[in-house]
Amino acid sequence: MRALTDSWTLADHVLPNRLVLAPLAGIGNWFVRLQAKRHGAGFVVSEMISSFGIKHGNERTLREFLCVHPDEHPVSLQLFGHDAPVMREAAEIVARAGADVIDLNMGCPVRKICKTGAGAALLEEPDRAVAIAKAAAEGSGLPVTVKLRPGQRPGERSGVTLARRLVEEAGVAAISFHPRHASQQHKGKPDYALAARLVEALDVPVIVSGGLLSDEAALQAFTESGAEAVMLARGSLGNPWRFERLLGLRDGEPTVREVVDELAWIIDCCEEHLGPERAGRYLRKFYPWYADRLEARKELHQRLVSAPTTAEARRVLEEVARSEPTAVSA
Repeated sequence: MRALTDSWTLADHVLPNRLVLAPLAGIGNWFVRLQAKRHGAGFVVSEMISSFGIKHGNERTLREFLCVHPDEHPVSLQLFGHDAPVMREAAEIVARAGADVIDLNMGCPVRKICKTGAGAALLEEPDRAVAIAKAAAEGSGLPVTVKLRPGQRPGERSGVTLARRLVEEAGVAAISFHPRHASQQHKGKPDYALAARLVEALDVPVIVSGGLLSDEAALQAFTESGAEAVMLARGSLGNPWRFERLLGLRDGEPTVREVVDELAWIIDCCEEHLGPERAGRYLRKFYPWYADRLEARKELHQRLVSAPTTAEARRVLEEVARSEPTAVSA
């Protein structure tokens, strides 16, 4: 009987368990990845990074997105783009930055990504997609994985066909599969039966994602798909304890003190990454995820989001910890 606690192999990396942190766009920086590792994730993937931004030496891209913490290895950095020569150069730079694996985003449904010919647009340009995957491997010398969806619209299977070609022609090491069509975004029930058929068809690991918003959903996806691993995305936001529960390392929800301490750790790391002023603005999207863990969620949302500085956010958190010693939301 397979278990999430079992080890598995991705290319030449032996991973300690079958939980993976997804490439969370705009979120999955080094400290979010490190947090997932601290709570048990066996493998982590970065937020998607523009291959063009890397190739052209965009200062922010190089400074903020190519940061790799020494404690998060093995780590995969995810790239997106539509040009194979550019991807080759970008992959070489990413390898030098410390990536262990390169992941390619060929499933993002967001319009601003697709209109450039990247993301899910590549589902309809399989020759280009294969060339990009080959280029990433040639440029980096690293294992390459690809994140896909079944197709652009319900009923389409272009992503399934592309997955086979990526393995057979480009030699990719694994496929991450979100079994909702691009037009569905994050709506509707993922088709784990389709994922199971892809698992049977490929000779490389398949990592399943999509719809894993509860512990039960993650276990269901793992069982029904037969995938090598499951990839937690939105279901881990503000809730890194989900990794621990799925691995049998804890029971139940975190205490108020644990939630407060975890968010304080995030604030510290974000200040280190961006500086106090930018961190205060950046963390406004993080605060509600942690406030949702607590009983006073509505009031806390407002107080944290409106906090003018990270120091004020810390003061609010300590006040909450003193006033709510035990109450935690499931």
